[in-house]
Amino acid sequence: MSTPSDGTPPAFFERVGGTETFRRLTEVFYAGVSDDPVLRPLYAEEDLEPARRRLQMFLEQYWGGPRAYSEQRGHPRLRMRHGGWRIGEREREAWLSHMRAGVDELHLDPADEKELWDYLVMAAYSLVNEAPEGAPLPVVPGSGS
Repeated sequence: MSTPSDGTPPAFFERVGGTETFRRLTEVFYAGVSDDPVLRPLYAEEDLEPARRRLQMFLEQYWGGPRAYSEQRGHPRLRMRHGGWRIGEREREAWLSHMRAGVDELHLDPADEKELWDYLVMAAYSLVNEAPEGAPLPVVPGSGS
């Protein structure tokens, strides 16, 4: 992997292996989701491949890769797109457990792994829209709140 001619470091997307890395991450993630009793019921589609592909495109774009997600689906609007589902602590923790398995499969440089994992944790916390009865919604790590 080379540094661009202007001397700037390569985008995270390139640094971690590009499309292949995000394909592997989402494949491992959805393999776990496919039989997860907490997450699988949230997917109406029998075939999880379209959801896997959307997540892959989103992550690629977020990390500096192709902009296919926005070209095909518009602005990500993650909270809006996920607002129709009840996402509480159980769903967040199940999501993170499958993402953790995917990240572990990538064998990234520790600094890159931390950067990716920190983002995934922040994203998972930010999508929680249901707190235990009587409790406030959790504070999103890294949000300054």
